[in-house]
Amino acid sequence: METIYHPSAERGHVNFGWLDSHHSFSFGNWHDRDKVNFGALRVLNDDVVKGGKGFDDDQHENMEIISIPLKGALSHKDSTGTEGIVYTGDVQIMSAGSGISHSEYNASHYDNANYLQIWIFPKQPGIRPRHDQRSFHADDRKDKWQIIVSPRAEDHALWINQDARLALTRLSAGKALVYQPAFPGNGIYLFILEGSIRTGDRTLEKRDGLGIAGVEKVSLTATTETELLAIEVPMFG
Repeated sequence: METIYHPSAERGHVNFGWLDSHHSFSFGNWHDRDKVNFGALRVLNDDVVKGGKGFDDDQHENMEIISIPLKGALSHKDSTGTEGIVYTGDVQIMSAGSGISHSEYNASHYDNANYLQIWIFPKQPGIRPRHDQRSFHADDRKDKWQIIVSPRAEDHALWINQDARLALTRLSAGKALVYQPAFPGNGIYLFILEGSIRTGDRTLEKRDGLGIAGVEKVSLTATTETELLAIEVPMFG
């Protein structure tokens, strides 16, 4: 078993005024040679965007880009012709493929918006760019895993161009849960949104991250009421 531990306080931090962002992995103006990726997981940014602010015409290619609003909503527009609002409770995914440009703005002119931006290396490069979005009800993750992103039809989730899965759960205090990778050899990166869990001999608190590879399952127990995200990805590099 191999693990990497990313305490919340040791994440990268940049503040541009309109954007206050914490990086679990090297991104933009912040670089840590020991935090470049976890397998196919390349970016995990915890972004706070001021009311009415955002960016225009950001361009990407050959990356799976997932946005999960935690508070507020985002106004989205991209070169596939998609335009709309991504609300808290929604999950958005873009396959950048051969090339996509998009803009994201806080949909509120007054209140801050907080969302996770996640990048995963694709399985097949150069595909036609695509966009998808879906709402996921919080009741469906109470004390169990709710699969939100997966290439497997049986998971009833947003499709991703990679053998990767994302799952959310909201655990009651004292509740135990097991995550088993859907794809042999995949690693699991746990990211605590609220609360705390214990897994093995380690306790994880709010916004801590833990990557675990070389195991057939991961067992965890919530020490308080807890929300967390599990990101399962192929391991390489």
